[in-house]
Amino acid sequence: MMANKKQRTMGTHHVETGSCFDATNTSGIAIKDRPGGHGALPAKPVDVCAFSFDRVTERRTPSAFLKSGTGTGGKIASPPKDAPPPEFPDENVTPKKQGGRAAGRGGGAEGGVEGADTSAVDAAASSRQIEFSAFVERPNPPNTEFRRFYERGDLPVQIDHGGVNNRIAWKIGIERLEYHHYLPIFFDGLREVEEPYAFLAERGIYDMMHVGKGRRVLPVLPQLIIPIKTALNTRNREVIVKTLKVLQALVRCDNAKNDVGKALVPYYRQVLPIMNLFIRCPIVQSEIGSPSLGALIQETLETLEDMADHMPSSI
Repeated sequence: MMANKKQRTMGTHHVETGSCFDATNTSGIAIKDRPGGHGALPAKPVDVCAFSFDRVTERRTPSAFLKSGTGTGGKIASPPKDAPPPEFPDENVTPKKQGGRAAGRGGGAEGGVEGADTSAVDAAASSRQIEFSAFVERPNPPNTEFRRFYERGDLPVQIDHGGVNNRIAWKIGIERLEYHHYLPIFFDGLREVEEPYAFLAERGIYDMMHVGKGRRVLPVLPQLIIPIKTALNTRNREVIVKTLKVLQALVRCDNAKNDVGKALVPYYRQVLPIMNLFIRCPIVQSEIGSPSLGALIQETLETLEDMADHMPSSI
C-alpha cells in the first residue's frame, strides 16, 4: 500500500527568503543574476579560426614523436596476438530494431542477430536541446516588485485558507483599485515560483482582469509588456506555461470588443521570440498527461490571431 501513495514534492524555496517572519534579503543578489539575463551562463571558448586565419596549435614535446622501433611503417596496425578474430556481419541477415530476430534470405532458420537498442539514442535526442544555451533556464532571483510590496504590507491581498482549495481574499473592493499602480505589480509577480507569492500574483491578475474588463486593462497594457517579456525570458517551463495562460486571458478579458488583442499587436516582437524558441520542444517527464508546452504555445498563437483582425500581416 505504501507504493501506491503519492509523495508531495517540496516547493521552491530561495535562500534569500529566510523564514516567514523575515523580509527577503535582496542585497546579496548579484547584478549578473538579473531576471532573464545571460551573465550567469557558462562561457564557451572562442574559436579564433572562425574569425581569422590564425590556427591554434599545441607545443609538441619529444615524447609526442615516434621513437625508433615503434609504429607500423605506414601499414594498418596488426591486432595483438591474443586478440580474437573480428566478426563480420552476415549479408544475408537483416537486423531488426528493439532486439528482434531476422530470418535469412531463403526463409530458413531464424538468425541470431539482434537489433541495437535505441533507448540511448532517444534519451540523447530528448536532452539534446539542453546542450544549447538558448534553452537553458536563465536566472530568476526573488526580487520582484510584487514580493517587495507584499512583504511591506502595501498590497490589499491575503490568502483565504479554505477546506479544499485556497482562495485570495481582497481587503478592499477590486473596482476601487488603481489599475495603473497595482496591475503591473501583479504582472511582475508572474515569474515567482515560490509560495505564497506565485499563487497570490496569478490569482490576483485573474481577479483584476475579470472585474476591470477591457475598459480598465487597456490603458495599462503598455506597462504590462516588460513584466511579460521578463517572465518569458527566464525560460522556466513552469513560468512560461503560467504566463501563456495569463496572456490568453488578457486578450479575452474585454469579451467581444477585441480592443486588447488589437492593442497587443505592436508588442508582438517582445513576446513571440520565446514562443518561437519553445514551440517545437519535446515533451518532458513533467508534461506527461497534460498538454505540452508546444501545444500551449500553438493555442496561444491561435488565440492571438482570433482576437486581432490583422495579426497575420503583422507577424
